[in-house]
Amino acid sequence: MLEFETRCLSSLAKVFADEELTVPAFTSGSALLGETYAFQVAFRAKETIRNIRVKAESDLEGISVRKVDMVPSELPCYRDHDEHILRSTPGLYPDPLHPMDPDGVDAVHGQWRSVWIAIDVPQESKPGSHEIEVRLAKDTGEELGGEQFSLEVIPAGLPEQRLIHTEWFHCDCLATHYGVDVFSEEHWRLIDRYVETASRHGMNMILTPLFTPPLDTEIGGERPTVQLVDVEKSGEVYRFRFNRLERWINMCSARGIRYFEFSHLFTQWGAKHAPKIAASEGGESKKIFGWETDAAGEAYRGFLEQFLPELIRFIRSHQLEDRSYFHVSDEPSIQHLDHYRSAVEIIRGYLADFPVIDALSDYDFYEKGLVKRPIPANNHIEPFLAHQVPRLWTYYCCGQYKQVSNRFFNMPSSRNRILGMQLYKFQIEGFLHWGYNFWYSQLSRKPIDPYRVTDAGHAFPSGDAFLVYPGPDGPVESLRLEVLREALQDLRALQLLESLIGRERTLELLEEGLSRSLSFSEYPLEAEWLLARRERINGKIREIMA
Repeated sequence: MLEFETRCLSSLAKVFADEELTVPAFTSGSALLGETYAFQVAFRAKETIRNIRVKAESDLEGISVRKVDMVPSELPCYRDHDEHILRSTPGLYPDPLHPMDPDGVDAVHGQWRSVWIAIDVPQESKPGSHEIEVRLAKDTGEELGGEQFSLEVIPAGLPEQRLIHTEWFHCDCLATHYGVDVFSEEHWRLIDRYVETASRHGMNMILTPLFTPPLDTEIGGERPTVQLVDVEKSGEVYRFRFNRLERWINMCSARGIRYFEFSHLFTQWGAKHAPKIAASEGGESKKIFGWETDAAGEAYRGFLEQFLPELIRFIRSHQLEDRSYFHVSDEPSIQHLDHYRSAVEIIRGYLADFPVIDALSDYDFYEKGLVKRPIPANNHIEPFLAHQVPRLWTYYCCGQYKQVSNRFFNMPSSRNRILGMQLYKFQIEGFLHWGYNFWYSQLSRKPIDPYRVTDAGHAFPSGDAFLVYPGPDGPVESLRLEVLREALQDLRALQLLESLIGRERTLELLEEGLSRSLSFSEYPLEAEWLLARRERINGKIREIMA
């Protein structure tokens, strides 16, 4: 082993402290204007060296350096996992990307570690090759080593994202973790920071808690009340105030959020009950609906008959008609079909002019006309594709762990990034995931420390429940979040190429040389293929723009 060694790596490498680094060096790439490009520099020392300073210098602006930290995973995967993983053992996995602090980074003797270099390529960047020098030095100034990366800037702007993308935003988790009152000024400030990070990474839709979202909640249990709509109850008459909802919409719009998905109007996994709803009654705040409420009963039906027209009036008065989406119930299965149908019949007349989207994977729900915008999981999407369901969405979560793309800690990053090319090929309109910042154990039984518990209490493989970690004053991004953004950039680059050469030729370039046509379950697993294919896409764009 050398006294100190470094290696330049792509963003798709995962550097583990307890294994030899076998991935090849990666020292050049290309990016479009407006794109965020990332690579890593791995380092190892024979003896422990503390407080190493890392600098990245270039004529390009917008360069950041972060250290790739490690967090534990006790449940990296399910017992019957497929073979397309990096490892199945519990241990430390690279994921949080922490800003460099004044003390720099440490090289622990014999262990590979890495830093993450990201370049936000400005729209006004000079086309051509730009060298990026990454230097590592002791705090005394003595140089230890370094790497050079060559980034070619292509003179074509990355087009605006057309995909609708939501990662469910859990306001209550922010209030719980930071110990602030719900919708206090400090809570609003934190929400704003987390929304800004989400938007910057390609999330242009946000889960909007009209009432406390009935998601991942134990039957009979409760999550903290996060309710944007104020309700006043007088007998069977309700009055509504939308001041907080208006603030939410203005704040999110200012951060780049385009679409609002209003929280589910019925409980998860069956639509049998009402969500938790609080109201002021006789001057006292109390819960008026919840697990004890029959979703099809007269009380809740009467509430919705008064609430939905008022909400729609608010939507129209704020010109949100083209930006508003609704949910009935999350992940109903075929045995819940009758309850789901009953819920749909209650709201259908009010929401006829709005898209109603739900994550469900049984084609019968669509075939029977119960949902016009189904969101099947990527391992159940084939019947929907075969029937050419228009404006199709997809999602994945903990259950999608065989063959299809996903983003668990123990999966190669290529399995995360391939999603963008799959979304392009099948012209998917939207992508949904349930966990932007779910920092509770399964069924929201208790809070967890996401730096110590990454599997929701031995429930979901690490990497399923959240994409960001709580920092002292806002979010700490993850390696997986950055790679997901790269996937969305691949999608946008393909759409740009299609605008130049047409869809047929773009698909030919995308799939050229593959033994099987690209699908949600069949795709190249090698990071090298994915990186090279994106370079070919960029090269074709460069050729046309020259």
